[in-house]
Amino acid sequence: MVETKSVEPEVCPVTFCMSKIGGKWKPIIIFLIEKGANRFGIMQRGIEGISKQMLTKQLRELEADGILERKIFAEIPPRVEYYMTDYGRSLLPVIESMKKWGETYLNEKLKVKSEK
Repeated sequence: MVETKSVEPEVCPVTFCMSKIGGKWKPIIIFLIEKGANRFGIMQRGIEGISKQMLTKQLRELEADGILERKIFAEIPPRVEYYMTDYGRSLLPVIESMKKWGETYLNEKLKVKSEK
């Protein structure tokens, strides 16, 4: 018989990770920034369905959590770019694993769907 223990959410490592990168948009934002799409307009065009308000909110949360840093250039018009911190880069293997898993099982799901 398997013994199960109750894990309190505030000390669960998976819950902690999901609190930082969970949700619909954060993994996509992290992925895009790592691929060089580090300006607001580029990200908004690259993420279908995200509103300006939601992108702003997600970027602020990622910055507050220390995953991203924002650099403001003293230009007219002002230019803002986002970069991964070392802490944020430590999440890249997690995001890459999610991508690989998604590619594998999305392809299987699409294959089964097309055979019906």
